Amino acid sequence: MLTGDRNHRIKRGGRGTVTEHQLQATARPVRPRYERVRREQKPRRTRRRPMAWFVGLVLAVLSVPLTFRGMNDDGPTPIAQLLAFLPWFLVPGWLALLYTVLARRGFLAVWAIAVLAATVGYTLPQGPDAPAGVSERTGKARFRVLTANVRYGTATEALVQTLRRERPQLVAVQECDTRCVEALRSARMYETYPYRNIIESGGAGGSALLSAFPLNKKSSLPGRLAMPSAVADIAGTSVKVQVAHPMPPTPESLGSWRKELKTLRAYGASRGSTPTIVAGDFNSSQDHAAFRSLLRTGLNDSARLTGQSRTPTWPNNTPLRPMGAQIDHVLVSDPLTAVDAQFLELKGSDHLAVLADLKLF
Repeated sequence: MLTGDRNHRIKRGGRGTVTEHQLQATARPVRPRYERVRREQKPRRTRRRPMAWFVGLVLAVLSVPLTFRGMNDDGPTPIAQLLAFLPWFLVPGWLALLYTVLARRGFLAVWAIAVLAATVGYTLPQGPDAPAGVSERTGKARFRVLTANVRYGTATEALVQTLRRERPQLVAVQECDTRCVEALRSARMYETYPYRNIIESGGAGGSALLSAFPLNKKSSLPGRLAMPSAVADIAGTSVKVQVAHPMPPTPESLGSWRKELKTLRAYGASRGSTPTIVAGDFNSSQDHAAFRSLLRTGLNDSARLTGQSRTPTWPNNTPLRPMGAQIDHVLVSDPLTAVDAQFLELKGSDHLAVLADLKLF
């Protein structure tokens, strides 16, 4: 047998047959097509996984306050604070849904749809619509109520100008410091508002109730911030009027916030058949269980009655104003109703003032 580098020969029994062929290089094994596809796609999925985890985290963060909302509970910090901005859960919710659809993440897509559905459901207006034809009906009296947070007295001048321009008959002022009290006690203010219940305090603690109607039974509700009240004589009808200013739901004041909103609820529930107005900075919106509990006593939000229940009133002095919350309210009970509501700028304040036109039937 002869061998060579590239050929070899074979001889047998004298009669040899010679076979000759050329050596060939060993072919590389061919992998099935599905294995090649799998190897190519695997790195791509690895790159997408961090985004999927991030979207899942966002949905989890949104789901926790939504769960407390469904349980009719404001929860601990930071749940109570997040609930004030619940309508804006729609923005990350829609972005999460868009990603999950494009990335074909079925479970996350269903989760995002559930978050969006819950958010939309919870942002529907709370409370009844205004009675039909209320603007045309003749009542006992029509008058205006204004509530304004003057931010430690900084917006006092703007408040005085607004009162002269809009001429509301009842005024609720929060965060009325010493200079605010001095302005409200001026001779010109006495001419317009001869009846008042002012509780003077420094910083955010002071509040004032001004009235063009006679006031009786002046008092106040307990709270860390002043909340004066009285009974006004309007067209011969006694109307209870209460200034609201519970503590904000900051981590250190969450307990006081709950307690003082519960006090306001008790006030609303104890009114009997007396028409009642509760106006002020409630530091809460319709997305808070404590505020909804107050509404269930039969008080209606003037903004809701006039189709403006989602107009932000705070924070007013930042670029984030459109993403704010409506925490300033004028609440009324039957036979009072709102026929108009406006939200007014106050230079120096971080709140919009609320001006409500009311009718007493």
